[in-house]
Amino acid sequence: MSPGRFRNIGAVKKLLCFFAVVASLLQGRNARAEVVNGVAVVVCDSVITLGEIKSEVAERAPGAGTDRARYEQQLQKLYDQAMERRVEEKLILHDFVSSGYLTNVLEAFIDDEIRREIKKNYGGDRAVFDKTLEAKGQTYEMYRRQEREDFIIRAMNYQNSSNPHKIIISPLKIEQYYQTNKDEFKVEDEVKLRMIVIPQSADDAPGTAKALAEEILAKINSGVPFAEMAKVNSAGLQRTEGGDRGWVNHSLFKAALADVAFSLKPGQRSGVIELPEACYLLQVDDVRPAHIRDLKEVRAEIERTLTSKENLRLRELWIQRLKNKSYVQYY
Repeated sequence: MSPGRFRNIGAVKKLLCFFAVVASLLQGRNARAEVVNGVAVVVCDSVITLGEIKSEVAERAPGAGTDRARYEQQLQKLYDQAMERRVEEKLILHDFVSSGYLTNVLEAFIDDEIRREIKKNYGGDRAVFDKTLEAKGQTYEMYRRQEREDFIIRAMNYQNSSNPHKIIISPLKIEQYYQTNKDEFKVEDEVKLRMIVIPQSADDAPGTAKALAEEILAKINSGVPFAEMAKVNSAGLQRTEGGDRGWVNHSLFKAALADVAFSLKPGQRSGVIELPEACYLLQVDDVRPAHIRDLKEVRAEIERTLTSKENLRLRELWIQRLKNKSYVQYY
């Protein structure tokens, strides 16, 4: 081979990987026909089959429904996602091996983890564990291989994209995000609400629920605390909290209840609100007008958002680097 014929070392590596795959595909005439016909992607020296992808998609596929076109689009999306996920996993596993990370310590660690799993969930009985795997169509070797690969992928993901030491979100970035995305932090008008619910039972005489609600309201008006009456009489989920619903906005209620609640001032309560399913009594403890949450209130939330975006960016760069230096062929 003359000097300079292959100046791109990455291309040489891709060719070597390709030849390795071809060699593996040529082992056995019957197996060859079955595998070649079912190849979805070749990733370096590994093959991803159509069967693998279809099996994963089948587990996650939604019901067909009546909109066939939309169903086909959903299936295609799931298929593409499953394929890319498998490609990325193969790239990561290949990079782990080619980078020289394989050690006896790793193998011992995986064995120890499986032993701990058997001890914790199967009483230390390997035979029971094996029977459980058999019922799922797995062998111990298949299970161990999957556990090993999952661990490697998690470790490599951490090292290359989610390691917190690699991600620094500065106060300036947080403030810039806040200033340019204030709509995300808008809060609607809210009231701090207490509610008493008296169900309208079909077995009771008409007007029973309303009469009880009016009796309760009379006691509240005479000085009995609203919360105390709620604990005794309300059928609502917040009965033990004295009917306290916390801060709520219009969208959390039927219009008939929301309109009344948002017409009240702090400390005011409603009359009996009669609806087909129940009678209601409302008390507003406080009112909070629509506003944009303060930066100090959302700082941690913004930091989590920016950290998540940076994790994704680093991972995409890492996967692209792996693709650039590896042989990946879609069929």
